[in-house]
Parts: sequence; structure tokens; C-alpha cells
Amino acid sequence: MAETVFTPSLEGMKHVKAENGVILTKPFLDVCKQILPVLDKFGAAMAIVKSDIGGNITRLENKYSSEPSKYEHLYSMVQEEVQNKTAKGSSSCTNGLLWLTRAMDFLVELFRNLLEHPDWTMSQACTDSYTKTLKKFHGWLASSSFTVAMKLAPNRDKFMEVISGTGDINADIEKFCTTFSPFLKENHNFLLWYPVCSRSLSQFGFLLPQDHRHSLVGFPVIIID
Repeated sequence: MAETVFTPSLEGMKHVKAENGVILTKPFLDVCKQILPVLDKFGAAMAIVKSDIGGNITRLENKYSSEPSKYEHLYSMVQEEVQNKTAKGSSSCTNGLLWLTRAMDFLVELFRNLLEHPDWTMSQACTDSYTKTLKKFHGWLASSSFTVAMKLAPNRDKFMEVISGTGDINADIEKFCTTFSPFLKENHNFLLWYPVCSRSLSQFGFLLPQDHRHSLVGFPVIIID
């Protein structure tokens, strides 16, 4: 059977939603984890991104593992934190889900660029994707760190060859972007418009302008003053 580096995640996405349409915690996180091998092929250029994604996956997995039946549905963690008034903590699962979703937005946009702009260098594709997704949430330090990291981006042709495997890489990238994007959009819609959650998020900076945020090297966490 012909496979690319995207094959495991494409298979995993078939199980992300329950029969009633609710996003399931473990299958969603598994798909996010299955993208990490793609980032390995970028080398040092994506080290910060991989670390951020991996850290947020671990945070959510640890919560899920503490009581799988209780946290079977992805948004149950957020709902509980909002009710307990712990959602605004920098180490909360609410924070983790938000930044995991944003990082995955960046990757989807990057994969789209590789598909739609065959003449772009890897650095161009990454920079454009970053500008469209994460940059507006980052301060100067995080943006500068990203710019430096992109100088280490691999050769595009070699990268595409490595991730292609024995399958149709362009077809798999298209399938991944088309199938995974709706899950990310659903996450954003929940975090922004869920009646209780949206009020909580707006109170501690998730919806505030960039100059009201604090960032660390790499992908920032929200720090409450």
C-alpha cells in the first residue's frame, strides 16, 4: 500500500468525532501527535513549533488520562475549568487547547502553501503561513525567534522527497488540509462563542489586542498580571 508521512493522520481523522458529532479527546490529540514526524523532517527550523505542540498535547493528555470517561469529549476540560474559574491559568487546558489549535492552524496553512505555491522556497512558505496565523498573537521576541529559525528551513525539493514516501504527497496534503481544518475551526468557534467560556477568555487576554499580551521565547503562554 502506497503511503506518505500523512497516512497515519489521515486514518486517525476518521475517528476524531463521535457518532453524535462531538470531538473526542484522544483521537484528536492522536492526530496532532501523528503530525510531529512531519516536523522532524524540517529539522531545527521547526524545533520551537514541535516543542510547543508536544507540550500542549502532553498537558491535555495528562488531564484526559486522569479520568478518561470524564474527559472523553475534548471540550469537557474547558467547560470544567470555566466553571471552576481556573481556565485563565497559564497552565490550564483551555490555554493549551487554544495554542495547540493555533499552532495547527499554522501547519495547515504551511502545507497549503507547499501545495499551491510550487515556486516558493520553504522559507517563503513558512513565513507567509506564520504571517497569516500566529504572528498576530506574538510579541516582538517570539516573532524575531521565528524569523531566525526560518533561516534554518530545509531545501524544499529535498523535504518534499523525504515526506512523499511511496504515495501521492500532493493528494495527501490536500486531504489533510481539507479534513483537519474543520476540526480546528470548531475549536475556535467553541473557545470564542461558547457562552460561558467566551466571557472567561475575554477577561484574561485571549481576545485582547496583541499589545496586551506577554510572550516568552517560542510560542507564548498568557500571563495574568
